[in-house]
Amino acid sequence: MNRPPAGKTPRTRKLAGLLAGLALGTALLAGCSSEGASTNCGLDACTVTFDRGVEASANILGVEAKLVGVQNDQVTLDIAGEQLTLTVGQQAAEVGGLAVTLDSVTDSQVAVRIARNPG
Repeated sequence: MNRPPAGKTPRTRKLAGLLAGLALGTALLAGCSSEGASTNCGLDACTVTFDRGVEASANILGVEAKLVGVQNDQVTLDIAGEQLTLTVGQQAAEVGGLAVTLDSVTDSQVAVRIARNPG
């Protein structure tokens, strides 16, 4: 009788393949990359955490987002070629079919949520 090695049943291999495919598919659909920033993306929204003091940018949801400057609690961003200034707690600003909100500002980082507008 020809048995698969312990722990390597066909069901286990199928499950591992499915999980690997889902992870790859999610990464491709989110399509994010960054420099001087970290991203956490889903299908319709990303949180981008920019490092302060460096040229920080991220390509997410089909657009480029750059941190332009920080003055006290105001942050200026360039999203899809348009500059906007946000403060924490402000209602989302719309740019290029995206809703942009400023989540937090610290001495070392700026966190921004960028989401596709429904509709």
